[in-house]
Amino acid sequence: MKDYVIKTLNKGIAELCLNRPERYNAFDQPRIEALADLLTKLAKDPNVKVIIIRGSGKAFCAGGDLEWVKNHPDGYSSAFHSMAMKYHQAVLEIKNMSKPVIAAINGVAAGGGFSLAMACDFRIMAQNTSLKQGYTSAGLSIDGGGSFTLPRLVGMAKALEIMAFDVPISSKQALDWGLVTKVVEDNKVLPEAREMAGVLMARSSSSFKLSKRLFNKTFNSSFEEQIEEERRFLAESANHRDAIEGLAAFVEKRKPSFSEV
Repeated sequence: MKDYVIKTLNKGIAELCLNRPERYNAFDQPRIEALADLLTKLAKDPNVKVIIIRGSGKAFCAGGDLEWVKNHPDGYSSAFHSMAMKYHQAVLEIKNMSKPVIAAINGVAAGGGFSLAMACDFRIMAQNTSLKQGYTSAGLSIDGGGSFTLPRLVGMAKALEIMAFDVPISSKQALDWGLVTKVVEDNKVLPEAREMAGVLMARSSSSFKLSKRLFNKTFNSSFEEQIEEERRFLAESANHRDAIEGLAAFVEKRKPSFSEV
């Protein structure tokens, strides 16, 4: 099996290319294990500040390889139960890591690929591609954190519509509904993702880390609990050199120069 994930690292930006174009970058058990294990390592790598995930060929990711599921010796249920464990590790690493993760949706994102993209912090989408939740058209329930992220991105009513009817979502609809951050011409997805990564590189990683943690807590906390967490995190962030630099730059009316870690 050739490498499913090709990693390149350039000045703190790690690019992960899902590399199975003949199967629209679909993953089976070994391949999703490779992605999950790499994301776990990158989350702790001090040399990585931003991560971009993209697909090779014509697709971003078609999700789980149903041929692999069909041929699993222990049946469908066992296949999905096993594959979902590592798939969930991958999306949890994305949601919980302190670093920004950008999905460069260069082609169709469906099923597990759809949920993988939705788990990322930002999504750049090609103008002439589409998104498709996919699960319910195969008689399955939504997976990969999709039942969590989708209602929070588009609201419960629209999430139920996407779940029930599972029609392809155009780039215009995805942008209008808040599913993606930006839509660009097809050949500009990766350059746009790299440009966004460069902007994030120049901003405070400490501020992003703590703010992302706050956002992840907000739907499971009362207002009183959330603002107490804000107070604690604000005091913590004020001790970081980024805050010292940022406040000094504001007073001195200059652009701040944040640290790389």
